Amino acid sequence: MKVTFLGTGTSQGVPFIGCDCAVCTSPDARNNRLRTSVLIQSDTTTVVIDSGPDFRQQMLRQGVKKLDAIVFTHGHKDHVAGMDDVRAFNFHDQKAMQVYADLQTQEVLKREFQYVFQNLNYPGIPQVDLNTIDGYNSFKINDLEFLPIRVLHYKMEVLGFRIGDFTYITDANYIELEEMNKAKGSKGLVLNALRYQDHPSHFTLPQAIDVATAIGANDAYFTHISHQLGLHNEVEKTLPQGMHLAYDGLSLEF
Repeated sequence: MKVTFLGTGTSQGVPFIGCDCAVCTSPDARNNRLRTSVLIQSDTTTVVIDSGPDFRQQMLRQGVKKLDAIVFTHGHKDHVAGMDDVRAFNFHDQKAMQVYADLQTQEVLKREFQYVFQNLNYPGIPQVDLNTIDGYNSFKINDLEFLPIRVLHYKMEVLGFRIGDFTYITDANYIELEEMNKAKGSKGLVLNALRYQDHPSHFTLPQAIDVATAIGANDAYFTHISHQLGLHNEVEKTLPQGMHLAYDGLSLEF
């Protein structure tokens, strides 16, 4: 299985509009972060977790020509806004895109993309099939099995996923022990790490390090990063062994 980070930035991306800080003006490409998303590829299956505002750009940049499904973690705009661009895959594959989401996220999709779900048969609108994630039971997309991990994003329940030896959790600030145990034994773990300062709905970098240590994965990668965290190469040097800042385009093999 191959995992590629399509985006590793927070909801406003990096550079932040109108900012001239050292991160936002850095020539290091690792400091340019599109909105958070990840591409999962097996021998037969290609899945994206979350389609944010940069979905089209991410698909073009990564050269994705085949996509079997989109799996959503939650319904915030920076994770769902790009769903309209599944139209290209509808055209090429001549079939609806399989979309996996819990009921709360489905409500958001139906509200934000109401024209998709009104049965208007208008030419060119996205074609999607909704599949319900219940948050407690695993589900399969062809040869990939997804185990949901329920986490809190302030007071909102958000889904992370374990896929084989890989665990992906974003937009969290609390994980119950029972849910954390689902990630134990992972070879690769992804967690959100927004910045150093406290935030009501995201792990700080020190908090993410503590959670990653408790889970004990072979390697941990931090994502959903703000320009406030600092320059990639400087922060990377401070991390414990086996922990890394993810960056757009980084690929991992499992």
